[in-house]
Amino acid sequence: MIQQERLIKEFIELVQVDSVTQYEQEISVVLQTKFKELGLSVQTDDAAEKTGHGAGNLICMLEASGAPESTPCIFFTSHMDTVAPGNGIKPQIGEDGIIRSDGTTILGSDDKAGIAAMFEAIRVLKEQNIAHGPIQFVITVGEESGLKGARAMDPSVMKAEFGYALDSNGEIGEIAVAAPARAEIKIVMYGKSAHAGVNPEDGISAIQVASKAVSRMKLGRLDSETTANIGSFSGLGPLNVVCDRVLLEAEARSIVQSKLEAQLAAMEQACKDTAADFGTTCDFEADIVYPAFMHDETSPVVKLAMKALEGMGCKTSTFHSGGGSDANIFNGMGIPTVNLAVGYKEIHTTNEHIAVSDLVKTAEAVVAIVREVTEQAK
Repeated sequence: MIQQERLIKEFIELVQVDSVTQYEQEISVVLQTKFKELGLSVQTDDAAEKTGHGAGNLICMLEASGAPESTPCIFFTSHMDTVAPGNGIKPQIGEDGIIRSDGTTILGSDDKAGIAAMFEAIRVLKEQNIAHGPIQFVITVGEESGLKGARAMDPSVMKAEFGYALDSNGEIGEIAVAAPARAEIKIVMYGKSAHAGVNPEDGISAIQVASKAVSRMKLGRLDSETTANIGSFSGLGPLNVVCDRVLLEAEARSIVQSKLEAQLAAMEQACKDTAADFGTTCDFEADIVYPAFMHDETSPVVKLAMKALEGMGCKTSTFHSGGGSDANIFNGMGIPTVNLAVGYKEIHTTNEHIAVSDLVKTAEAVVAIVREVTEQAK
């Protein structure tokens, strides 16, 4: 069914196109050409103007063929950008069947493995005249820089009723059915400047205030669904002046929205109470940059994927991810979406690698899901 050599060749081609996040212009042209050559309609949105990235998101439609009219429109999504160091990638296939870079860059299987699998699946659907309903293939920009492309997308372009991200770590058959909402937090703790040697008692050290505030916060893993972290603490100033301003940058995550809101409220209260104790003030800003989602094995989007994957002989399981992905955004649009593991390992490092067998299984999974959607519509 899957032509392994063709799939490998395309994956090797894609990872050699530089596309570090924010610089997606070259890969976007390549992808548009490939989708159009396969007969799909291709729409580019205005995410480039909204985000400052090198291209917009691609929304590509494969029209229905041979399936009942009741067959729902579904979608598959991957992102076209990579992390750094991602320029000049030199992929190589070892005798062990593992594809790696030369060790000086990432490989880019995150997430060009997903894209290559999509292309191979489309070819198989066409070559074997496999009946299918309408399918959207959504390739986003800026996923690695905070889901910027998906966040900038107009939900009205989405026609799918449900879908699958091909962008999770893990073994083929594992499905991320939940992921947390994430809040970005900016805190400014104020003090009062004074000469540190002549009259320090007239000052209020913002560093002390901020330190006390942080000590009052619950941080790290709060429970199985919630985390919080102070990522940056900055109070630069002359050594002989009592510091009057400290900037803290932080984040909080939770799969349960109410828990995230409670954690943000607790962190803000810690800052306000501490500032009041010292006779000063603070600013606290929190922005929930993407929503949480949670499905389980009874959810139709999960049940369908598990049946399709088990039909391939995969052992299936579900898990809750600690990180966000474009699946968060699509769920936030009201489109049930889960994230399928594609088998890549040690992503975001120069040791990143993926097995050829997992590339093949990912393409097979796309075809299997399409078949199952059609079968259930009969």
